[in-house]
Amino acid sequence: MALGKIVLLNGVSSSGKTSLAEALAVRMPGYFRLSIDDFDRLIELMEDRESGARLVPVATEVLFHRTVRMFSDQGVNLVVDQILHDDATFRDCVETLRDYPVLFVGVHCPVGELARRELARGDRCVGQAVLQLGFVHRQGEVYDVEVDTARDSA
Repeated sequence: MALGKIVLLNGVSSSGKTSLAEALAVRMPGYFRLSIDDFDRLIELMEDRESGARLVPVATEVLFHRTVRMFSDQGVNLVVDQILHDDATFRDCVETLRDYPVLFVGVHCPVGELARRELARGDRCVGQAVLQLGFVHRQGEVYDVEVDTARDSA
């Protein structure tokens, strides 16, 4: 069985990753969207985060990367929406998916538009995306494709 192809979108919060992932999954027959946000909600159901109890002994991203790999092993094509937010997450992603067919996409958006989107959404802390710009796209990522979601539509 051939490995499933992976389109991995990396960008800060509110940069348009989820909208882009949804649009790509609709336009690319046989591709399914897998989001770190959705996966984190699943893991959150297994933990009592308010008390600080971590029932899952590894970082959510570690399990997420292995889940992406597992789907690919089964021939499932994915559009993956993630924030590679630090060196450890970036390294784990690269190491876990090293021998897999990954198209690595950098999702960018100007600071002013990020702030406008955060305000419009109402479910994000205003300024979160700007803080994330301090580490996202700063791990030495080499993208196959880069998009600016303020300029480029899906």
